[in-house]
Amino acid sequence: MKTYMKAGMAALGIAMGGSATVQANESPLVGAWRLVAYQVESKDTLKKIPAMGDHPTGRVIFTADHRVAFVLTGEARKGGSIDAEKAMLLNSLVAYTGIERVEGNQWCSQVESAWNPTWVGTTQCREFRIDGDTLEVLTPWREMPNWPGTTRSIITFERDK
Repeated sequence: MKTYMKAGMAALGIAMGGSATVQANESPLVGAWRLVAYQVESKDTLKKIPAMGDHPTGRVIFTADHRVAFVLTGEARKGGSIDAEKAMLLNSLVAYTGIERVEGNQWCSQVESAWNPTWVGTTQCREFRIDGDTLEVLTPWREMPNWPGTTRSIITFERDK
């Protein structure tokens, strides 16, 4: 499964015109980033949980022409054979693509396609911080279809080399 995901994300990056090399005039986000951690923090309790397991998988790819592709999947996902099992797979997936722009320490994506159709046509903004080859992303507080209450995600990526 991991091999298929890597191949699929690599193909997506190539199809989108992506490059792993950042040129001096490009955003520091340009390139492919591998997911290393995904935590969800509750606004009510401030408790952090590994909402997609201890070893989720995924990538975010930023291209020089301002495209973004974002795919995160939970640990140990299994294919479903009945409708209820297939529907449960949505609880361990976050995926969207669109046009992005960087504004200070935020990137904002105009969502063109998403795992959740309510995101299509919306603008999703994320705070980010880069430290060497580590990208830390913080979402705003919001209601997500994947888990209850008001939450924010703390997502950590490492730059692909």
